[in-house]
Amino acid sequence: MRIAIGTILVTMVIDQASKWAVIDRLALDQRLFVPVFDPYLNFVMAWNTGINFGLFGSDSAVLRYALIVLALAICAGVWIWVRREGAGRWMQIGAGLLIGGALGNVIDRVRWGAVADFINMSCCGIRNPFAFNIADAAIFAGAVLLIVVSGRGSADRKDG
Repeated sequence: MRIAIGTILVTMVIDQASKWAVIDRLALDQRLFVPVFDPYLNFVMAWNTGINFGLFGSDSAVLRYALIVLALAICAGVWIWVRREGAGRWMQIGAGLLIGGALGNVIDRVRWGAVADFINMSCCGIRNPFAFNIADAAIFAGAVLLIVVSGRGSADRKDG
């Protein structure tokens, strides 16, 4: 499970470093919008107090801590599942991305009371109103990778 632990740590560091860069260095929390490659890629400050796309968003402390507990429970469940599977390299990477991303967002909720989302991508004349962060991308990539590689039997079992 060394690969999973390494992936978790790298994911969390990259996520938190990106948030430090855009919030503390670019002052995105004050500027609110920084064009990067407009209209395809922009930094837009969005404090997410809910789940994906701000769904169920609220300033309630109860919801904040419930989402922290839920994220930690999901991390524990994924960790136990992957460990029991005797996960190979790719399954460990998928779990590491998912868990590292979830923990990165937990750090935000503890630190700021909300998840810092800032990446906005649009294309082809369609303006995307939503923002995400590196942790969100890691969670998505990790989940997809786990779906693709889980259940492959012993073909991927090269523990590192």
